[in-house]
Amino acid sequence: MPTVDVIIPAYNAAHFLPIAIESVIAQSFEDWRIVLVDDGSKDDTAAVIVPYRERLGEKLLYIYQENRGLPAARNTAIRNSSSEFLALLDADDVWLPFRLEESLKSFAGRPGVGLSYGANALIDPTGVVTKVFEARQAHAEGRIAPYIYMRMVNLPCPTVTFRRECVEQVGMFDEGMRATEDRDLWFRIAQRWEVVMVPRVIAHYRTSPQAMTTDPDRMLNAQLQFVEKHVGTPGCGWVERRVAMSWVYRQHAEALALKGRPGAALRSALRAAAYYPFQVTNLRTAGSLLARFAHARATA
Repeated sequence: MPTVDVIIPAYNAAHFLPIAIESVIAQSFEDWRIVLVDDGSKDDTAAVIVPYRERLGEKLLYIYQENRGLPAARNTAIRNSSSEFLALLDADDVWLPFRLEESLKSFAGRPGVGLSYGANALIDPTGVVTKVFEARQAHAEGRIAPYIYMRMVNLPCPTVTFRRECVEQVGMFDEGMRATEDRDLWFRIAQRWEVVMVPRVIAHYRTSPQAMTTDPDRMLNAQLQFVEKHVGTPGCGWVERRVAMSWVYRQHAEALALKGRPGAALRSALRAAAYYPFQVTNLRTAGSLLARFAHARATA
Protein backbone atom coordinates (compact mmCIF):
# COMPACT_ATOMS: atom_id res chain seq x y z
CA MET A 1 0.00 0.00 0.00
CA PRO A 2 1.43 3.45 -0.90
CA THR A 3 2.35 5.76 1.95
CA VAL A 4 0.66 8.78 0.37
CA ASP A 5 -2.24 9.24 -2.03
CA VAL A 6 -2.04 12.33 -4.23
CA ILE A 7 -5.49 13.93 -4.52
CA ILE A 8 -5.95 15.59 -7.94
CA PRO A 9 -9.36 17.03 -8.93
CA ALA A 10 -9.58 17.97 -12.60
CA TYR A 11 -12.15 19.99 -14.52
CA ASN A 12 -11.36 21.01 -18.11
CA ALA A 13 -7.71 20.67 -17.18
CA ALA A 14 -6.29 19.03 -20.29
CA HIS A 15 -3.79 21.82 -20.97
CA PHE A 16 -2.04 21.86 -17.58
CA LEU A 17 -2.78 18.39 -16.21
CA PRO A 18 0.26 16.66 -17.81
CA ILE A 19 2.56 19.17 -16.11
CA ALA A 20 0.95 18.44 -12.73
CA ILE A 21 1.23 14.67 -13.20
CA GLU A 22 4.85 14.90 -14.36
CA SER A 23 5.66 16.87 -11.22
CA VAL A 24 4.39 13.92 -9.15
CA ILE A 25 6.35 11.40 -11.21
CA ALA A 26 9.49 13.50 -10.62
CA GLN A 27 9.21 13.28 -6.82
CA SER A 28 12.26 12.11 -4.87
CA PHE A 29 9.83 10.20 -2.63
CA GLU A 30 8.41 7.38 -4.75
CA ASP A 31 5.87 5.59 -2.55
CA TRP A 32 2.82 7.42 -3.89
CA ARG A 33 -0.35 6.83 -5.85
CA ILE A 34 -2.39 9.41 -7.77
CA VAL A 35 -6.16 9.44 -7.25
CA LEU A 36 -7.46 11.65 -10.06
CA VAL A 37 -11.11 12.66 -10.27
CA ASP A 38 -12.34 14.05 -13.58
CA ASP A 39 -15.22 16.25 -12.47
CA GLY A 40 -17.28 16.13 -15.68
CA SER A 41 -14.71 17.76 -17.97
CA LYS A 42 -15.87 18.84 -21.43
CA ASP A 43 -12.38 19.10 -22.93
CA ASP A 44 -9.77 16.40 -23.67
CA THR A 45 -8.95 15.63 -20.04
CA ALA A 46 -9.96 11.96 -20.41
CA ALA A 47 -7.80 11.56 -23.51
CA VAL A 48 -4.82 13.22 -21.86
CA ILE A 49 -4.99 10.68 -19.04
CA VAL A 50 -4.86 7.59 -21.30
CA PRO A 51 -1.07 7.42 -21.77
CA TYR A 52 -0.53 8.02 -18.05
CA ARG A 53 -2.91 5.21 -17.13
CA GLU A 54 -0.88 2.91 -19.39
CA ARG A 55 2.44 4.22 -18.08
CA LEU A 56 1.67 4.28 -14.36
CA GLY A 57 -0.67 1.31 -14.02
CA GLU A 58 -1.75 0.86 -10.39
CA LYS A 59 -0.01 4.10 -9.40
CA LEU A 60 -2.85 6.06 -11.05
CA LEU A 61 -6.52 5.64 -10.21
CA TYR A 62 -8.76 7.58 -12.63
CA ILE A 63 -12.39 8.29 -11.70
CA TYR A 64 -14.96 10.14 -13.82
CA GLN A 65 -18.03 11.76 -12.29
CA GLU A 66 -20.62 14.27 -13.40
CA ASN A 67 -19.67 17.83 -12.54
CA ARG A 68 -20.24 18.49 -8.83
CA GLY A 69 -17.61 21.10 -8.00
CA LEU A 70 -14.14 21.14 -6.50
CA PRO A 71 -14.99 20.08 -2.91
CA ALA A 72 -17.03 17.13 -4.15
CA ALA A 73 -14.27 16.04 -6.53
CA ARG A 74 -11.71 16.10 -3.73
CA ASN A 75 -14.08 14.14 -1.49
CA THR A 76 -14.57 11.49 -4.16
CA ALA A 77 -10.79 11.13 -4.37
CA ILE A 78 -10.49 10.87 -0.59
CA ARG A 79 -13.20 8.20 -0.44
CA ASN A 80 -11.28 6.20 -3.05
CA SER A 81 -7.91 6.63 -1.37
CA SER A 82 -6.28 4.14 0.97
CA SER A 83 -2.99 5.60 2.19
CA GLU A 84 -2.05 6.88 5.62
CA PHE A 85 -1.32 10.34 4.21
CA LEU A 86 -3.18 12.47 1.65
CA ALA A 87 -1.46 15.23 -0.34
CA LEU A 88 -3.28 17.85 -2.42
CA LEU A 89 -2.40 18.92 -5.94
CA ASP A 90 -4.79 20.77 -8.22
CA ALA A 91 -4.59 20.01 -11.92
CA ASP A 92 -3.00 23.33 -12.88
CA ASP A 93 -0.45 23.50 -10.06
CA VAL A 94 3.07 22.07 -9.89
CA TRP A 95 5.11 20.33 -7.20
CA LEU A 96 8.84 20.78 -6.80
CA PRO A 97 10.70 17.44 -6.80
CA PHE A 98 11.24 17.34 -3.02
CA ARG A 99 7.66 18.29 -2.12
CA LEU A 100 6.52 14.91 -0.77
CA GLU A 101 9.83 14.03 0.87
CA GLU A 102 9.96 17.28 2.82
CA SER A 103 6.28 17.15 3.76
CA LEU A 104 6.40 13.61 5.12
CA LYS A 105 9.48 14.39 7.23
CA SER A 106 7.24 16.78 9.18
CA PHE A 107 5.24 13.86 10.57
CA ALA A 108 8.14 11.59 11.52
CA GLY A 109 8.03 10.79 15.22
CA ARG A 110 5.28 13.37 15.82
CA PRO A 111 1.94 11.57 16.23
CA GLY A 112 0.24 14.77 17.37
CA VAL A 113 0.84 16.44 13.99
CA GLY A 114 -2.16 16.11 11.71
CA LEU A 115 -1.34 18.51 8.90
CA SER A 116 1.80 19.80 7.18
CA TYR A 117 2.12 22.65 4.71
CA GLY A 118 4.91 24.67 3.14
CA ALA A 119 5.81 27.85 1.35
CA ASN A 120 4.80 28.33 -2.27
CA ALA A 121 5.33 30.56 -5.27
CA LEU A 122 2.85 31.95 -7.79
CA ILE A 123 3.29 31.21 -11.48
CA ASP A 124 1.47 32.72 -14.45
CA PRO A 125 -0.29 30.63 -17.13
CA THR A 126 3.05 30.17 -18.93
CA GLY A 127 4.79 28.85 -15.82
CA VAL A 128 6.84 31.95 -15.04
CA VAL A 129 7.26 32.64 -11.32
CA THR A 130 5.62 35.97 -10.47
CA LYS A 131 5.80 36.03 -6.66
CA VAL A 132 7.43 33.93 -3.95
CA PHE A 133 5.98 33.45 -0.46
CA GLU A 134 8.83 32.05 1.59
CA ALA A 135 8.91 34.35 4.62
CA ARG A 136 7.86 32.50 7.75
CA GLN A 137 4.41 33.54 8.90
CA ALA A 138 3.65 34.40 12.50
CA HIS A 139 1.63 31.64 14.19
CA ALA A 140 2.81 29.23 11.50
CA GLU A 141 2.85 26.09 13.63
CA GLY A 142 1.30 24.36 16.59
CA ARG A 143 -2.29 24.72 17.74
CA ILE A 144 -3.17 27.44 15.26
CA ALA A 145 -6.92 27.00 14.66
CA PRO A 146 -7.83 30.53 15.88
CA TYR A 147 -5.21 32.06 13.56
CA ILE A 148 -6.58 30.11 10.61
CA TYR A 149 -10.02 31.43 11.53
CA MET A 150 -8.75 35.00 11.76
CA ARG A 151 -6.98 34.64 8.37
CA MET A 152 -3.68 35.45 10.03
CA VAL A 153 -1.98 32.38 8.55
CA ASN A 154 -2.32 30.96 5.05
CA LEU A 155 -1.97 27.28 4.15
CA PRO A 156 -1.53 26.97 0.34
CA CYS A 157 -3.43 23.98 -1.05
CA PRO A 158 -0.69 22.43 -3.23
CA THR A 159 1.60 22.28 -0.18
CA VAL A 160 -0.86 20.59 2.21
CA THR A 161 -0.52 17.00 3.41
CA PHE A 162 -2.69 15.52 6.16
CA ARG A 163 -3.30 12.22 7.88
CA ARG A 164 -6.25 10.13 6.75
CA GLU A 165 -7.18 9.86 10.42
CA CYS A 166 -7.87 13.60 10.44
CA VAL A 167 -10.72 13.47 7.94
CA GLU A 168 -12.03 10.33 9.58
CA GLN A 169 -12.41 12.41 12.74
CA VAL A 170 -13.53 15.84 11.47
CA GLY A 171 -15.09 15.01 8.10
CA MET A 172 -14.10 15.90 4.57
CA PHE A 173 -14.47 19.08 2.51
CA ASP A 174 -17.77 20.90 3.00
CA GLU A 175 -19.54 20.54 -0.34
CA GLY A 176 -21.87 23.38 0.55
CA MET A 177 -18.93 25.77 0.27
CA ARG A 178 -17.78 26.52 -3.29
CA ALA A 179 -14.81 28.54 -2.04
CA THR A 180 -12.76 28.64 1.19
CA GLU A 181 -13.69 24.98 1.66
CA ASP A 182 -9.96 24.35 2.02
CA ARG A 183 -9.54 26.83 4.90
CA ASP A 184 -12.65 25.32 6.48
CA LEU A 185 -11.08 21.84 6.54
CA TRP A 186 -7.67 23.09 7.73
CA PHE A 187 -9.46 24.88 10.57
CA ARG A 188 -11.35 21.77 11.63
CA ILE A 189 -8.20 19.66 11.54
CA ALA A 190 -6.23 22.30 13.48
CA GLN A 191 -8.83 22.27 16.25
CA ARG A 192 -7.75 18.72 17.13
CA TRP A 193 -4.23 18.37 15.74
CA GLU A 194 -0.96 20.26 15.58
CA VAL A 195 0.07 21.92 12.31
CA VAL A 196 3.67 22.13 11.09
CA MET A 197 5.28 24.08 8.26
CA VAL A 198 8.01 23.11 5.81
CA PRO A 199 10.11 26.31 5.72
CA ARG A 200 10.83 26.33 2.00
CA VAL A 201 9.00 26.65 -1.30
CA ILE A 202 7.70 23.20 -2.23
CA ALA A 203 5.01 23.98 -4.83
CA HIS A 204 3.92 26.45 -7.48
CA TYR A 205 0.36 27.78 -7.55
CA ARG A 206 -0.82 28.81 -11.01
CA THR A 207 -2.80 32.02 -11.30
CA SER A 208 -5.21 32.79 -14.11
CA PRO A 209 -7.39 35.78 -15.06
CA GLN A 210 -10.32 33.35 -15.24
CA ALA A 211 -9.79 31.93 -11.73
CA MET A 212 -12.68 32.17 -9.27
CA THR A 213 -10.38 33.95 -6.81
CA THR A 214 -10.31 36.92 -9.19
CA ASP A 215 -14.03 37.55 -8.49
CA PRO A 216 -13.85 39.78 -5.39
CA ASP A 217 -17.55 39.68 -4.51
CA ARG A 218 -17.86 35.92 -4.83
CA MET A 219 -14.79 35.40 -2.68
CA LEU A 220 -16.10 37.88 -0.12
CA ASN A 221 -19.35 35.95 0.26
CA ALA A 222 -17.49 32.65 0.59
CA GLN A 223 -15.15 34.06 3.23
CA LEU A 224 -18.04 35.53 5.20
CA GLN A 225 -19.72 32.12 5.09
CA PHE A 226 -16.63 30.55 6.64
CA VAL A 227 -16.36 33.20 9.38
CA GLU A 228 -20.01 32.88 10.39
CA LYS A 229 -19.93 29.08 10.23
CA HIS A 230 -17.34 28.80 13.00
CA VAL A 231 -17.96 31.82 15.22
CA GLY A 232 -18.50 30.66 18.78
CA THR A 233 -16.30 27.57 18.55
CA PRO A 234 -13.30 27.40 20.93
CA GLY A 235 -10.88 30.24 20.18
CA CYS A 236 -13.31 31.98 17.83
CA GLY A 237 -15.18 34.48 19.92
CA TRP A 238 -16.27 38.10 19.48
CA VAL A 239 -12.75 39.56 19.14
CA GLU A 240 -11.55 36.83 16.78
CA ARG A 241 -14.61 37.35 14.59
CA ARG A 242 -13.88 41.07 14.31
CA VAL A 243 -10.26 40.37 13.38
CA ALA A 244 -11.39 37.83 10.78
CA MET A 245 -13.94 40.23 9.31
CA SER A 246 -11.32 42.99 9.09
CA TRP A 247 -9.00 40.73 7.10
CA VAL A 248 -11.84 39.64 4.81
CA TYR A 249 -12.88 43.19 4.00
CA ARG A 250 -9.32 44.44 3.60
CA GLN A 251 -8.57 41.70 1.08
CA HIS A 252 -11.85 42.52 -0.64
CA ALA A 253 -10.80 46.18 -0.82
CA GLU A 254 -7.42 45.30 -2.30
CA ALA A 255 -9.04 43.05 -4.89
CA LEU A 256 -11.56 45.72 -5.86
CA ALA A 257 -8.79 48.28 -6.23
CA LEU A 258 -7.01 45.97 -8.68
CA LYS A 259 -10.29 45.68 -10.59
CA GLY A 260 -10.47 49.46 -10.97
CA ARG A 261 -13.39 49.95 -8.57
CA PRO A 262 -11.98 52.64 -6.21
CA GLY A 263 -15.28 53.64 -4.60
CA ALA A 264 -16.24 50.08 -3.68
CA ALA A 265 -12.65 49.41 -2.60
CA LEU A 266 -12.72 52.38 -0.24
CA ARG A 267 -16.00 51.26 1.31
CA SER A 268 -14.60 47.80 2.05
CA ALA A 269 -11.36 49.27 3.42
CA LEU A 270 -13.33 51.48 5.81
CA ARG A 271 -15.36 48.47 6.95
CA ALA A 272 -12.11 46.61 7.62
CA ALA A 273 -10.82 49.49 9.73
CA ALA A 274 -14.13 49.72 11.60
CA TYR A 275 -14.06 46.02 12.46
CA TYR A 276 -10.50 46.13 13.82
CA PRO A 277 -8.91 49.60 14.00
CA PHE A 278 -5.99 48.26 16.05
CA GLN A 279 -4.50 46.64 12.94
CA VAL A 280 -2.18 49.23 11.39
CA THR A 281 -2.47 47.62 7.96
CA ASN A 282 -6.23 48.22 7.98
CA LEU A 283 -5.74 51.92 8.65
CA ARG A 284 -2.95 52.19 6.09
CA THR A 285 -5.05 50.52 3.40
CA ALA A 286 -8.06 52.73 4.13
CA GLY A 287 -5.89 55.86 4.09
CA SER A 288 -4.21 54.91 0.83
CA LEU A 289 -7.50 54.15 -0.90
CA LEU A 290 -9.07 57.34 0.44
CA ALA A 291 -6.23 59.40 -0.99
CA ARG A 292 -6.50 57.61 -4.34
CA PHE A 293 -10.26 58.06 -4.42
CA ALA A 294 -9.99 61.77 -3.59
CA HIS A 295 -7.34 62.27 -6.26
CA ALA A 296 -9.46 60.48 -8.86
CA ARG A 297 -12.48 62.63 -8.01
CA ALA A 298 -10.40 65.82 -8.14
CA THR A 299 -8.95 65.03 -11.56
CA ALA A 300 -12.16 63.67 -13.08
